[in-house]
Amino acid sequence: MEYLSLFVKSIFVDNMIFSYFLGMCSFLAVSKNVKTANGLGLAVIFVLLVTLPINYLMNKFVLTPGENCIFGPNVDLSFLSYILFIAVIAAIVQVVEMVVEKFSPSLYASLGIFLPLIAVNCAILGGSLFMQQKEFANIGEATVYSLGSGLGWYIAIVSLAAIREKLTYANIPAPLKGIGITFITVGLMGIAFMTFMGISL
Repeated sequence: MEYLSLFVKSIFVDNMIFSYFLGMCSFLAVSKNVKTANGLGLAVIFVLLVTLPINYLMNKFVLTPGENCIFGPNVDLSFLSYILFIAVIAAIVQVVEMVVEKFSPSLYASLGIFLPLIAVNCAILGGSLFMQQKEFANIGEATVYSLGSGLGWYIAIVSLAAIREKLTYANIPAPLKGIGITFITVGLMGIAFMTFMGISL
């Protein structure tokens, strides 16, 4: 039940986009059609699902002083958190980029520069930093949180892409066309997601 609560909360209540506004640059740029949004969303889920548990283990056994630290109980390497977390994320993103280029060249071409930019997507780093802040009891909680956070980001970008595809057929005033109506849509989606904050699990 605790895992289910954490999973649902990370998707809807602590949504990376609508609660913390993390990963907005790629969220707005790649959400023009559902196909590319789906590809990037799945890539973000995968990267979060792999990097966050690795960073959890690194935080517990390398960075944080105490009995579990492999360098001894008095060695505090927490100042290296950002560097090591980003190094892990960059390595996994490189693997994802090579796999997408190999098996789906069309998706690779449509994602363009935003695929390698997952490495600096603040939603990915934010997941690891929130994991560190929340002090999860075990790697299971960290993995559930990473999956929920990735799914929340995926739902957000695919939903926006579907809405933007429909908006191409709408009669939108000229000054609001393009990014203007997109900002309004994202704001309304954010308000809608705020209703989930009343959930008590």
